[in-house]
Amino acid sequence: MKAVEVKNLSFKYNNSEDYVLEDVNFSVNSGETVAIIGQSGCGKSTLCNCISGLIPRVYTGHLSGEVLIYGENIKNLSIADTVTRIGIIFQNPSTQLFSPTIEDELAFGPENLCVDRDEIGIRIEKILKTINMEKYRYDNPNNLSGGQQQLIAIASVLMLNPAILICDEIMSWIDDEGKEIIMNVLLKLKEDGKTIIMVDHELENIKISDRIIYLGGQ
Repeated sequence: MKAVEVKNLSFKYNNSEDYVLEDVNFSVNSGETVAIIGQSGCGKSTLCNCISGLIPRVYTGHLSGEVLIYGENIKNLSIADTVTRIGIIFQNPSTQLFSPTIEDELAFGPENLCVDRDEIGIRIEKILKTINMEKYRYDNPNNLSGGQQQLIAIASVLMLNPAILICDEIMSWIDDEGKEIIMNVLLKLKEDGKTIIMVDHELENIKISDRIIYLGGQ
């Protein structure tokens, strides 16, 4: 089954005369790991925002075409349905972390979806074990290294158990040791059957991908 289908997708921001994306078409199979590469400014992050639903919900402009998530147009999905199907992680982890402790950070998303507290506790224990950060559960995310912060950003998305994970240049702020840790986590998620879309400009960072899509610029 197709996890993601992008059909004739075009987008330009309200304050721009030029389209960032023009007539983009591709699909991603369920359980597949796909890398999207292209020159700086070609619209990779904009594409991620379209696939995740941040465009047009958060970032507005002129949008045409379709993004289907498991056959349903993302425009027709509620926010709750969207975030439990597809999660996005950004370049700078500090933009996603705002709670005083890691436990609070991980609990925030499911609490807003009214997930049972016992279930939230079970998810926190499982995910912290997955990223090997159980001992940091009550620490402040601001005291962590960049690599550790990115792991918590990944974990906070995984708390909603999305089937699809978008990684938008998530290793660009990370040192080599942190990259290796994150790569191992992504490998485990891949083995667990997650659909992963990786955006990056470093080929070494997308070595686990099954397929590479080149996004052309203007």
